Amino acid sequence: MIGAFLFAAILLYRGIELGRGIDTAVNALIPPPLSAEERKKAEEKSRREAQEAIAALSKITDYEAARWHPLHFKPAIDTASNEQCLACHQEVLTHKVRPRSPAGVEAAQSIAWYQTLDTYTGSQDTFHARHLTSDFAKQVMSLKCTFCHQGNDVREESPGASATAGPATFALRKVVNPTETCLLCHGRFPSEYMEGLEGPWHKLRENFESADVPNGCLVCHAEQFRTNRHKVNYLKADAIEKAAKSSSDVCFGCHGGRAWYRNTYPYPRHSWPGMDAANVPEWAKSRPTESRPEHLVGVK
Repeated sequence: MIGAFLFAAILLYRGIELGRGIDTAVNALIPPPLSAEERKKAEEKSRREAQEAIAALSKITDYEAARWHPLHFKPAIDTASNEQCLACHQEVLTHKVRPRSPAGVEAAQSIAWYQTLDTYTGSQDTFHARHLTSDFAKQVMSLKCTFCHQGNDVREESPGASATAGPATFALRKVVNPTETCLLCHGRFPSEYMEGLEGPWHKLRENFESADVPNGCLVCHAEQFRTNRHKVNYLKADAIEKAAKSSSDVCFGCHGGRAWYRNTYPYPRHSWPGMDAANVPEWAKSRPTESRPEHLVGVK
């Protein structure tokens, strides 16, 4: 009896010592927290290195050297900042639209399709400026150059044409993959999936909106459906929710109002309070329930 007790005590002691050893080893792998001064120095070093990287890119004058720079390919392109991209591609923001078309139509006398929504203000602007520096883009979006431009084989305009090209990351004759980028915001309005809607929103919105209810989308999508939304790293969820209170174009603009495609993007069907998890609509059975890992908030 005494022997069994001693044996159990020894095992307990060994277990405690082993646990302490593991804790010590784990703690040795975790760096101690930085002091305020050390954190400031680390931030300054990071900022200085970023400035040096941008300066180095700005000095490249040889076209082939620029074309084959590692920053244009995986995995380096995943770490590229907007500032690094714009060091060589600044013209995407500095170029302006033509004051008149080749046929002689004055830009100031016409309305572009994106100007038909309440969320756009000002004169016509270029594609990249509308996505990066326009008032609405800065208000509700957090787009990076690499959200669309994820690298491609500079030798080919056809993905997968080279034996060494690797997985295709862009569409035919494009330097982006529209189905993984553009379609996230520019798909068709899926009215057939929505109970109570029998047509496009621009024809039905007046039935849902009034002076007291400026955004008809929120009649259903405030408390009944999709109360967990826009929590991805390329959007500013809080700003979208706030802006949507005053205009349905905040919602409709990205969900059909700027449609470039005949199909809709299969957005993840996040759960919401009171959701009937057992009764999933036919159209939603193949939908994911979480956003893609690279788009989750907190993931760069």
